Amino acid sequence: MKKLLIPLIVAAFALFMGSCASSKKVAYFQNIDTLNLSASRGLYDAKIMPKDMLTITVITTNPDASAPFNLSVNNTVGTGGQLSTGGGMLQGYLVDNEGCINFPIVGKIHVEGLTKTQCENLIKSKVKPYLNAQENPIVTVRMSSYRVTVIGEVGNPQVVPVTTEKMSIIEALATAGDLSIYGRRDNVLLIREDSTGEKHAHRLDLNDANIINSPYYYLQQNDIVYVQPNSIKAQNSSIGSMTTLWISFMGIVTSVASLLVNILRN
Repeated sequence: MKKLLIPLIVAAFALFMGSCASSKKVAYFQNIDTLNLSASRGLYDAKIMPKDMLTITVITTNPDASAPFNLSVNNTVGTGGQLSTGGGMLQGYLVDNEGCINFPIVGKIHVEGLTKTQCENLIKSKVKPYLNAQENPIVTVRMSSYRVTVIGEVGNPQVVPVTTEKMSIIEALATAGDLSIYGRRDNVLLIREDSTGEKHAHRLDLNDANIINSPYYYLQQNDIVYVQPNSIKAQNSSIGSMTTLWISFMGIVTSVASLLVNILRN
């Protein structure tokens, strides 16, 4: 029994120490009152990357003039440039691995690395030569929702859809149920894939309010956020396994001892 008590006492001690953990390892943005947030000034704009799906509309005062640039899924363009119109939603444009879309009439347009506004201005400049001089087209670009993945020591690990073209790491963690008490707030791992497909790892400290000024504060397409367990969770996991082993062992020993006693009595 003494051997069984030892791991139980250690487990209880670890839990007690965990409950007494310093708030310095738990609270977010601890130095925000002394931090200069001027570096975070400005609205964030997501940038277009390969494999993004874009919805693009071109509007002019003459609907017939802009119709060839607003293909629906049932529209087709003949070899002579004539547009055959049918019902349906607007055609989506998948950005290829080279960062280009194949836009009707105009042809290939390189859009990788552009913000939505920059892409709109670029497409506007490309379509104007095909319109009458008096036409001033309005171009609207919309990025379809993308996903980020949040795993590890959070309340609800999940793939988070981003429908607003902007999501901070704090919003993503909140959507996933926030960090558990066992999650390391000072060493959150962000895995990001760039436009060439290369992966990069970045370590983020959520205890430090400087995260707001970080270029990684806002997440990008296909980011992975991993919250690793702290030392208390690792210790508890080890202790839990050891305790289970000891209980199983003692149960076997007790059964064998009882069997021997019964045999000897007989």
